[in-house]
Amino acid sequence: MNRHTAAVVVAAAGAAAYAASKVHLALRGELGMPGFPAPAEAYEVYDAVGGQLSNAAVGAVMVLLVLALLRPPARTLWRLPLLVANGAGALLVGAGVTTFAARATGLAPGLGEPAQGAAAWTSLAVGAVWAVAWITAVATTRAPRRP
Repeated sequence: MNRHTAAVVVAAAGAAAYAASKVHLALRGELGMPGFPAPAEAYEVYDAVGGQLSNAAVGAVMVLLVLALLRPPARTLWRLPLLVANGAGALLVGAGVTTFAARATGLAPGLGEPAQGAAAWTSLAVGAVWAVAWITAVATTRAPRRP
């Protein structure tokens, strides 16, 4: 398996893990991320089940978006939007990991309580690997060779 394929597979697995974690939280009726519970007042404003299932659906779309990098379109007209969408997704995940890391370490107390247990650190580790793999997958995507 080459570096590009490995990066795509790892990035798709990260998106699948995100989707699965959101389904798990929806079944428990919880908002937030594993290890990063939402404040109590958030439950007054947001529907935990609907919100988390919506997030899980976004995760499923991300899996498909990443997997499309395995066989990118030959035409630039189609390949460029695929790369832009994937690049934006990878950068957003990276920004989310950075923000949650600041919260976890207490560097940004305005973002909420610091990390609570192994689940928080596991979420951060998975997110970091996911973001790096996704960025690598985008960076190593090449136009298919024409016969």
